[in-house]
Amino acid sequence: MTSEKRVVVIGGGLAGLRLADRLGPAAVVTVLGEESHVPYNRVLLAEVLAGRYAPEVTALPAPGPALRRGVRAVRVDRAERAVHCDDGTVTPYDTLVLATGSNAVLPPLRGLFEPEGRDLPDGVHAFRTMDDCLALSAAVRPGARAVVIGGGLLGVSAARALAARGALVVLAQQGERLMERHLDADASALLAAHLTELGVEIHTECRVRGLVTTGPPAAALPGLRPGPRASNPPGHHREMPPGGAGPSARPGLEDRVRAEPGTRRRANAPRKVTHVELADGYRLEADVVVLACGVRPRTGLAQAAGLEVRTGIVVDDHLRTSDPRVHAIGDCAEHAGQVYGLAGAALEQADALAAVLTGTPAPYTGTRALTRLTLGGAGNGSLDLAAFGETTPRPGDDVVRLADATRRTYRKVVLRGDLLVGGVLLGELSTVGALARTWEGGEPPHDLFHLLTDDGGH
Repeated sequence: MTSEKRVVVIGGGLAGLRLADRLGPAAVVTVLGEESHVPYNRVLLAEVLAGRYAPEVTALPAPGPALRRGVRAVRVDRAERAVHCDDGTVTPYDTLVLATGSNAVLPPLRGLFEPEGRDLPDGVHAFRTMDDCLALSAAVRPGARAVVIGGGLLGVSAARALAARGALVVLAQQGERLMERHLDADASALLAAHLTELGVEIHTECRVRGLVTTGPPAAALPGLRPGPRASNPPGHHREMPPGGAGPSARPGLEDRVRAEPGTRRRANAPRKVTHVELADGYRLEADVVVLACGVRPRTGLAQAAGLEVRTGIVVDDHLRTSDPRVHAIGDCAEHAGQVYGLAGAALEQADALAAVLTGTPAPYTGTRALTRLTLGGAGNGSLDLAAFGETTPRPGDDVVRLADATRRTYRKVVLRGDLLVGGVLLGELSTVGALARTWEGGEPPHDLFHLLTDDGGH
């Protein structure tokens, strides 16, 4: 690749900027970044929401003049080899890289959108971008009633951060346990206990049906009346579901549920969330609702350009799409049937593509992803967790566990034959580096018990 070759990268996030940095002077690189903020590390947004970091702490290394901030690509013309942007500019390319990332999934909840509308009610937030984070920070105050919908990695991070800000947090998870993609039942139970100590009220197997919104002035809907009120302390109310299930039907919700007559907004009044409605009829009071229901690859530009798209933009071992002049990396890319959605994979793909474009290619064979999370607490009450590979054993697999209830540590590894195929650790992570290296190397562990002890196998 000559230094005159034009490489256009759509996406100014971690993957796109890493690629631009790795290419350096080997090409004329233009990065089109849709967000107007200084590029930031999305992994640190929960720390900003918790008030531990200022937004500027999350800044990525300055990309220089290669980055055009606040510019959105609206169309890719593969015949002309050009990208059309929302500001009217057209940027030609020799090689195009799609690093468009992913969007937060907005679940199909009643009341989330008005007919033909796309605006979220006041108080309802996704948690994906710096704008989302700053809006949430502005909305949260000590004592605010917050409901987080979704108990995966993102939901757990958001719940912990909101609790750190003094909010009264309920986390509603439809699945059987928290972080079920990463943790087994025992590890998830330890995580739930830690979040409970932080003040988060957790409800699993809890399906959210919709949102109740209002906007003054409002009129009562015909046929609806307030439900019975409980003799709870001031400011804490509940509504029983239709059919008369008693207070014990969902213990623990009483302090967050209030009967509310149905209301209808008058035209043009702003909508404001007031409650989250559960499938069993209970309503949780809510000043703030966080939608943490996962992410979906941003594939619209690729689809409109006629590229092959499944869950993500399909790429081969050289990160090429169905058009050899167009590549994709990061959260939007699907390699060998997998969309990673993790920072580690985005960085590895950017490095692999830089090698391809500079003439020293090595096939990208996938990323062996390690997930890490630190949940803060008062004093020394933080909890670290890490998970890698397959944490749920198959029939015939061997499982080794070490648990210490006093120190609140838990370590589990899964063995398939002689090979380490996955593991999960909570509390003490001194051994995670050695375990991860053994897993990544695909070699039998020499002394598994030694690897699981505090010296990390050294």
